[in-house]
Amino acid sequence: MIPEIARALDARLRMAKFARKALDHVFPDHWSFMLGEIALYSFILLIVTGAYLATFFDASSAKVIYHGSYKPLDGVKMTAAYQSALHISFDVRAGLLVRQIHHWGTLIFIAAIAAHLMRIYFTGAYRKPREINWVIGLTLLLLAILNGYCGYSLVGDELSGEGLRIGYAIALSIPVIGPWFTFIFFGGQYPASETISHLYMLHIFVVPATIAVLIAAHLGILWRQLHTNYPGPGRTETQIVGSRLWPTYAAKSIGLLLLVFSCITALAGLVQINPIWLYGPYSTAASQPSAQPDWYLGWIEGAMRLFPGANLRIGHGLIPELFFSGALLPAIVFGTLYAYPFIERYFFTDDESDHNVLRLPYEHPFNTAFGCAAFTFLLVLFFAAGDDIIAVATNGSVVTIRTFLRIVLFAAPAAIGAIAFILCSIIRRRRYGQNA
Repeated sequence: MIPEIARALDARLRMAKFARKALDHVFPDHWSFMLGEIALYSFILLIVTGAYLATFFDASSAKVIYHGSYKPLDGVKMTAAYQSALHISFDVRAGLLVRQIHHWGTLIFIAAIAAHLMRIYFTGAYRKPREINWVIGLTLLLLAILNGYCGYSLVGDELSGEGLRIGYAIALSIPVIGPWFTFIFFGGQYPASETISHLYMLHIFVVPATIAVLIAAHLGILWRQLHTNYPGPGRTETQIVGSRLWPTYAAKSIGLLLLVFSCITALAGLVQINPIWLYGPYSTAASQPSAQPDWYLGWIEGAMRLFPGANLRIGHGLIPELFFSGALLPAIVFGTLYAYPFIERYFFTDDESDHNVLRLPYEHPFNTAFGCAAFTFLLVLFFAAGDDIIAVATNGSVVTIRTFLRIVLFAAPAAIGAIAFILCSIIRRRRYGQNA
């Protein structure tokens, strides 16, 4: 039956030539190329679980009295969104499991994109002709972070309410456009009744659709261009060494898909995450000093804790302290990343050639040193987001730990960057001689 269907389609659509060419498409074999596929398969799992959760979730800020299965909150006033999240967790069959799959999938989706971009950066895969895909990848990371933030802010528990309050304050601190942006994004002064419905539309439709379009564009460009490959026998700028799409690469890819699904499901079933019933409904009068955001926002939280509390006055205008750590720093980080391939090409290498063979980290010491220093800087900010937890664990002073982290924030990147540069230079000279 299958051959007959194939012949019938080919007779009408002339697909055989294209299908043979597609099945013979060669993919590189190195494991690091699978990082992008982990992100793709995590996104597929997020779409499936998100569709299931959307069936039961009520994106409303209307106040209700809870009378559900979780008795400690019986009779408590809360939003309909929070009530429906509790209903999903305790009354919907497999609801809590699916919720946790969705949350763990989000964390792994963003982590896989970040790891994939790091692989691209340190191997020089952003060079011509792949600048467009570098920009698309960074945009995917930004959208994934935005959608993750919107997702865990929907629930209406104390933790998500704290995150929304911080996000509102950061957005409001942006000069000139801040008030307009917060009105559009949050639906008015927080807490506004339209906030959850705005975030819900972004989370389930606008951002996922944009991500899907960008993934399709990313894969289309990847397919159209020659794949990159690590240096090795037979690998040149015009020739790829690897496995054909069918059957070898397809079998490995399907196996990875099943492995990603099983690992995320195992995490969801065995490791508790975001127990919203323990936090209770959000109240503007309540606050949890030890509340922590998801890991992908930790560096912004850490920056807000370490940066000095100094406001800037320009004439009659005021730029609040939160703007520098919450808005300006992320803009500088992502702006630098977006511009880096063009800065390197036009100001450092003056290289207009196409590159399909990857550059090993030691072959460009400055690039590797800069990447290691930047990663260390963000890592220190990430740990700073938990300075209160570190203080409790070590029985130390938050003030002392914060002072120490402020010193490390500048000392550690400089030291790590210098060490990386020296090591790469030594390896490069040993491999290529004194003229390297």
